This record gives sequence, structure tokens and C-alpha cells, in this order.
Amino acid sequence: MPPDTTTSTRADQPLLPTLRRFLPFLWPSGQPKLKARIVVAMLLVIASKLIQVFGAAFTLKYAVDRMAGTDRSALTLVVLLVVGYAASRFGTTLFDNLRNAVFERVGQDATRRLAATVFRHLHALSLDFHLSRRTGAVTKVVERGTKSIDTMLYFLLFNIAPTLFELVLVLGLFWTKFGWPLVVATVVMVVGYILFTRMVTDWRNALRARMNDLDTGAVAHAVDSLLNFETVKYFGAEEREAKRYDNAIAAYAEAAVKSENSLAWLNLGQAAITNVMLAGGMAYVVWQWSRGTASAGDVVFVSTLLAQLFRPLDLLGMVYRTIRQGALDMAAMFDLIDTPATIRDAPNAGVLAVTTGHVRFEHVSFGYDAERPILTDLTLDVPAGTTCAVVGRSGAGKSTLARLLYRFYDLNGGRITVDGQDIAQVTQASLRAAIGIVPQDTVLFNDTIGYNIAYGREGADTPEIEEAARGAAISAFIERQPQGYDTRVGERGLKLSGGEKQRVAIARTLLKNPPILILDEATSALDSRTEAEILETLERIERGRTTIVIAHRLSTVVHADQIVVLDAGHVAETGTHAELLRRGGIYAEMWARQAQERDETALAAE
Repeated sequence: MPPDTTTSTRADQPLLPTLRRFLPFLWPSGQPKLKARIVVAMLLVIASKLIQVFGAAFTLKYAVDRMAGTDRSALTLVVLLVVGYAASRFGTTLFDNLRNAVFERVGQDATRRLAATVFRHLHALSLDFHLSRRTGAVTKVVERGTKSIDTMLYFLLFNIAPTLFELVLVLGLFWTKFGWPLVVATVVMVVGYILFTRMVTDWRNALRARMNDLDTGAVAHAVDSLLNFETVKYFGAEEREAKRYDNAIAAYAEAAVKSENSLAWLNLGQAAITNVMLAGGMAYVVWQWSRGTASAGDVVFVSTLLAQLFRPLDLLGMVYRTIRQGALDMAAMFDLIDTPATIRDAPNAGVLAVTTGHVRFEHVSFGYDAERPILTDLTLDVPAGTTCAVVGRSGAGKSTLARLLYRFYDLNGGRITVDGQDIAQVTQASLRAAIGIVPQDTVLFNDTIGYNIAYGREGADTPEIEEAARGAAISAFIERQPQGYDTRVGERGLKLSGGEKQRVAIARTLLKNPPILILDEATSALDSRTEAEILETLERIERGRTTIVIAHRLSTVVHADQIVVLDAGHVAETGTHAELLRRGGIYAEMWARQAQERDETALAAE
């Protein structure tokens, strides 16, 4: 079983490996239009920075220089320079917004592709993965991971890269006009700023990682509690659940307070570094002005360039934190993607060809845990078109047979064949397409009755859905509803009774029309009258199919062509109902005990 990573957000997750894995989403292969959008967006970034550095800074410098002189006749020129400064600022905003508009489709497409990849992989994972995971925690990891890709694309392309480009331009201008001291001071300031930001942000990431873990745990608990709300009510545990959730939220709130307070220290440190540099840089230019090597406009020039450089640097902490957190979120999601499916198609697996539907279990051995075998050297033959009932005490391995036939797990020994084909050597998709099941616990989608029936076969039309409903003897019930087939069934189908849900499951299976049918204790949760009605429907749909009936109540399988009694993981008895009663073995004992229980229930009812 793969390690549980759904609630782990590791603050020490390496950043570069995650970013390298992220690159295909930054430059998607086989998507020339998206690549063109990225190129255009980057050209707009360059244009924006050039206008910002050369347009805004120089026009303001020249305007101040003209105003500092004694010639008052240059009013028109100064006005034009000031207008040019405003136009440069507007041009920067214009190009930035055009860039966003051009790039938006790239980000949304990357998010869509990543989300679809994760969702497809989650459904491809084996049953043991989903049985060991909490749905709320998994969905939270996927939600964070898919949302982070758009944010990371934006910041990598439109904050870090443009800031580096602007820094190079500013250093070039400082070197040309003011010499190496201002260049060195700017480099020292930027390096110090980055180191300080990284140090504090890494500290904050550790706090945020704990905050996310607590948030994920709180959401997972809330989802789990709400999904089991009936159990909560059965035991009057509403207040207990509320306290547990409140404790989880309180722990999250405490971690969130520490995380947000640490932001104040980051902002103060960053402001101190940038303002010391601003004061030093302007003082240096004033000193040069006193020596006659700089003009009054140069003070404004340096102030403008540094202020423009500080603006993206002020966001560096947030950018680094966002990229770092995005890498953490994406790493957790990539852990899900990297989780291997334990059940895979064999190399060169063929498509199952069902001719008659003959099913055989040959010397099958299996256990969910290596130290606790469930089935031991089990051999079972189900001839084509017959009904085989599998009975036995709880824990004998009855429902395990259905899971193995669906190949939710691989065998420890032996093999299972359909028409002589080993199911481990055919594709899982073709195998499962040939099998239909009416499970003991029917769980429906929170959608309409029509949708849930139509789920049996993709592309089924309305007449086919209605025919399946008639075959399952539920069409009359549906037609009595005000919305008919558009009636919503609620979460997990809770708006329907047990019998109604079972009939929807039968209709869904009828629509699939599989040659092999599994009835896994399909009536065990129903009352006697509903059970009798469902049994009549089930016996009708069994005809002409290879059917395996897994049952606890022996009265529901007396019609079977063959009854197999499982005991301690192997076949203890085989025969018809009458043959097994005459034999006087385990089956006869179970029948007598259940008959006595029925008599006692009938007497109690009188």
C-alpha cells in the first residue's frame, strides 16, 4: 500500500525538482498557439519595462532639469515632458494588462490539463488506495495543486523574469551615469534583500505548512462527519462532532495567527533594507550634485528608478512564498500522480472476448494481508448461462470473489478465467465491461434518477433508459414523481428507500446488459416484502446470463443451479438446494438455523 501523502505538506520539499517537473506546463508541447501567446506576453513584458525605465525616468529627469534652470521660456517643453511621463506610466499599465489578457488562456489551459491528469490518475488507482484515503484530504490536495500552477506561471513569467530584466537595465544606467559605487550598492541591497526574504520566508513556510496540515485535517474531518451524519444522529453525537471540529479549527486558527504575525517581521525588514538604499542612493547623487557632476534631475532620476525597482522587490517575499508554497502544493499533488496503481494491465494485454460467459476460479489463493489469507486453493466452476450461489459464514470470503473477478486485486496464487481467458492477461476495461453488479450497498450519484440509470452505459438514449427502468420494475415509481426521470436522488441516493435504490442499481445493470452478472447480497438490507419483489426481478434478469449470487439469506438462493458453501477460504460443499439439505452438512445446518430464526421472528410478530 502506498504511503499516505494526502495530509502531508513538507516544508523541506526541494524546490527545483518540482519546478523542473512544472516546466512542461510552462511550455506545453504540441501547443503552438499557446506557445505563441507566451512569446507575445513576454514581448509585452519587455516593452513595458523599457517604457518604464527609459520613458518614465528620463522624461521626469529632463522636466526637473529644465525647471531647475533659469530659462522660463521652456514651459511648452516641460509640459510635454510631464505629459510624456504620464503617458509612459499609462503605457506600462496598458502593456501589463494586454500581457495578462494574452496569457490568461495559457494559465487556464495549464490548470485544466493538470487537473484532468490528476483526476484521470485517481480513477486509475487501485481499490486499496481509495480504501486507505480520506476523500476530503485528497480533494484538498488536488484543489491546492491545480490552483497553484496558474499562480506559479504568472509569477515566474511576469514578476521574477521582468524584475531581473529591469535590474540589468537599472544597473547599466547607474554604471553609465554615476559609476561603480551606486552599482555596487544596488547589487548589495538586492542580494541582501533576497537573502533576508528567503530566510524569513522559509521560516514562515514551516509555519504555513503546519497551518495547511491542520486545515486539511479539519476539512477531511468535516467531510467525513457530514458523510456519516446518520451515524452521528444515531448516537446523539452532534455536540461531540462539533467540539472535535471546533478543536481542529482552533488549532488551525492558532497556526494561522503565527503565520500572519510573521508577515509583519518580513515587511518591516524589507522596508528597512529598501529605504536605507533609497536614502543612500539619493544622498550619493546629492553629493555628486554638490561637486557639479550631477543635476537636480538626477536625484529624481535615481529616486524614480529605485522606486520602480522596489515595487516588484516589495512583492518578492510574497512571490517567493507563493512559488515556494505552490511548489509544496504541487509536490503533494505530484505525489498523488506518482502513486503507482497496484493493478495494471499486463504487457500486450488483449481484449476479453466473451462468447458464452463460462467463469472458473482455479486454485485461487488470496489475502488482503499476507499474514491473513482469505481464500486458500479455491476452485469454483460456473458454467455459462447458469446461476451459482455462494454462501457461507461472515468472513468466509464471499464478497472477495466479486472483487477478484473484477480484478480489483491480483491473486496470490491460481488464476481466474472467463471463457478460458486468464483475466490477468486481458485489459481491465474489457473485463469490467463484461461484468455487471448489483451491490449490497447501492451508492448513487447526487443527480437525477435518469442519470443514475444511464450511468450503466455511456450514450444510452431515453427509450433505452425507460426500458431498463421497466425491466427493474421501477418505472411506475418514477412516473409518479412530479419530475419523473429528472427527480434528484440526493447525496448517495438518500432520498430513495432501500428498495428503490436497489431497483435503480438493477436498472443500471440491465442497461449495461453484461453477459456476466454478480448479485452481492443485493437484498440483505431490505424488508421481507421488498425483498420478495426484488428477488422476482433479479430471477428474471438472471436468465440467459452467467450469474454469481453472493448471499447470506439462504432462502434467496434456493433457485440457483449450483450452491457453493465457503468455509475458511475454501469450497466446503457444492450442490443444489435439495442435494445440500440431504447431505446434512454446513448448508443444512445454516438452513435449519435460519429457519428457526424466521419462525421465532414470526411468533414475535404475532
